[in-house]
Amino acid sequence: MTIYLDVVLLENLCMNYIILFATAYIMKLKMKQLRLIFSSLLGSIYAIVSYLEILPVYSNFGVKILLSVLMVYIAYNPKGIKSLSKQLIIFYLTSFAFGGCAFALLYFVRPQDILMKNGVYIGTYPIKIALLGGIIGFIITYIAFCIVKTKIKKKDMIYNLTVKLDGKEIYLKAMLDTGNLLKEPITGMPVIVIQKSELYSVITEKVLDNIEKLIGGESEDITSQIEEEYLTKFRVIPFSSIGKQNGLMLGLKADEVIIEKEEEQEKRNDVIIGIFPWSLSKNNAYTALIGLDLLERRRSDEFVTNTKGQY
Repeated sequence: MTIYLDVVLLENLCMNYIILFATAYIMKLKMKQLRLIFSSLLGSIYAIVSYLEILPVYSNFGVKILLSVLMVYIAYNPKGIKSLSKQLIIFYLTSFAFGGCAFALLYFVRPQDILMKNGVYIGTYPIKIALLGGIIGFIITYIAFCIVKTKIKKKDMIYNLTVKLDGKEIYLKAMLDTGNLLKEPITGMPVIVIQKSELYSVITEKVLDNIEKLIGGESEDITSQIEEEYLTKFRVIPFSSIGKQNGLMLGLKADEVIIEKEEEQEKRNDVIIGIFPWSLSKNNAYTALIGLDLLERRRSDEFVTNTKGQY
């Protein structure tokens, strides 16, 4: 049987890329296409070297683990050991899922002349079978992780939040609220809901103690005491909640908001602070609510940018 190394290289390149892409997509990591391609190529070259037995050390288990670490590091550039470990685990789980799907597909298609040498499967089966197996594996893996995410504990949904306004800043615990779809109606900016008691160090008492009057325009004497530049940051945000239909919330444009979770950090300067007059949780376990869109929008933009070839 004639084996074409360029075909083996291309098949492994495609499968490695799909696995790396799926891992990044599931973990919502920033994807840079050249990094993914270079990492995939490294894994493909390893498959060729392993098959040809150019260097016996390549069959060593430790070398295989080192290769996986190197591929993950090249593809995602993790910021620390903890991030690297998580990415490596998801990379392995995704690889196992894809491998299972590929084997199942090969079993049903029954292509001729399949053999394995040094852990590398080769044969006369077309590339489209490998790609189809990868796509099916991606769909199954993504659905499985979506199911798992719905069972996340509340403590895993708590983020550290830094809000900067007029040269001042506050630090809060914010809970990810998938039902928080609030946006400022004119600009479309996302809204972070923060309970009023946390804002006295960054917003004047004249505003916080007279929110309803300011929303209704009933307090000219108060607005006259507030700087005009400060007033331009005010936003009135319509909202609906249980027991409160067609409500209005006073908001202000933040200078910057930093959202942190473990070693990941998201900086935004297009966020509105929505002032909530009562407590959001018992024992102040969290004092702010952030929406899922606030975390995902920039990553989606980065993915679109990266697919255009930026490195």
